[in-house]
Amino acid sequence: MGRSWVRVSAAVVAVVAVGVATLWGIQGRLVHHPDTTPVPPAAEVLPGARDVVLTTDDGLELGAWYLPAAGGCDAVVLVAQGNGGSRTGRTDLARAVHAEGFGVMLFDYRGYGGSAGTPTEAGLVRDARAARAHLVDVEDVAPDRLVYLGESLGAAVVTTLAVEHPPAALVLRSPFTSLAEAGRVAVGVPVGWLLRDRYDVLTQVAHASSPVAVVLGTRDTIVPPEQSRQVAAAARDAGLDVVEREVDGAGHNDPVLAHGAVVVGAVVEAARAAELRACVGPARGS
Repeated sequence: MGRSWVRVSAAVVAVVAVGVATLWGIQGRLVHHPDTTPVPPAAEVLPGARDVVLTTDDGLELGAWYLPAAGGCDAVVLVAQGNGGSRTGRTDLARAVHAEGFGVMLFDYRGYGGSAGTPTEAGLVRDARAARAHLVDVEDVAPDRLVYLGESLGAAVVTTLAVEHPPAALVLRSPFTSLAEAGRVAVGVPVGWLLRDRYDVLTQVAHASSPVAVVLGTRDTIVPPEQSRQVAAAARDAGLDVVEREVDGAGHNDPVLAHGAVVVGAVVEAARAAELRACVGPARGS
C-alpha cells in the first residue's frame, strides 16, 4: 500500500511537472497571435505612407509604415498594436488619426507581419523603442511631439516605453492591469506564477509623467472594463492629467472601439492636454 502510494504520487508529480514545463514553453504562443502574412506596400493601403525598416538594438529588422503629418501639425502618433494580427489591420485607425492632422507610424512587432524574430515582452518593448528611435533620429520628430497609442497588450508596451522615454501624451485603448490579472479572468484561476512575461500596466503607469487617455468598451469580454478603469485610476492617483472615455456596448475588437470617433477623440484630447497647439485647437467651451 505504502509503495503503491509513493508510485502514484511520483507519477502525479511527473505529470504535473511535464504540464507546467509544457505551458512554460508554449506560453508565448498562447499570449501572442501574430499574423505572419506578408504585408503589402504602404502606398497600396495607406495613401501618402511609405515603407520603412526599423532596426532593433538586438539586431532585428522590423517592417513599418510611416504616414507624415498633414498641414501644420508636426506631431506623430506611434501605434503599438494588440497581441493579434499585423499592421495591415490598423490602417483604418491610421487614416482616422491622420485625418485629424497627426502623422502616424504603424509597425510590426518581431514575429508579426514580415518582421523577423519571436515575440516576448522584452522584445516588444525593444521593437517600440526602435520605432521611436526611427521617428526621432531619422524622421526628425521632436520627442515632445510624440503621442504613444497602445491597444490592449500594446498599452503595456507603450506604458513601459513612456517611463523610459516620456511622450507628449499616452493613449491606452482597452488596457489590462497586468497579464497575470487578464489571464486569471480568462481562465478563472491564478496564472501569474506560470508567466515569464508580466506586462504590468498598473505598476508602470504610476511611474509615467505624461497626460494619459484611457478608452474602453463597456462590453469588452477579453479585457474586463474594470481593469481599464483601474489603469485610469492609477494614473490619476499618480497625479497625471487623465482623460477617461467609454464606448457603450462595445466589445474588444469592435470597429467602433478599434478606430471609432471616441478613440480618435481621445488622441485629440490627450494632445490638447499636452498643449500640442499646432495640431489641435482649444477645447470646446474654452
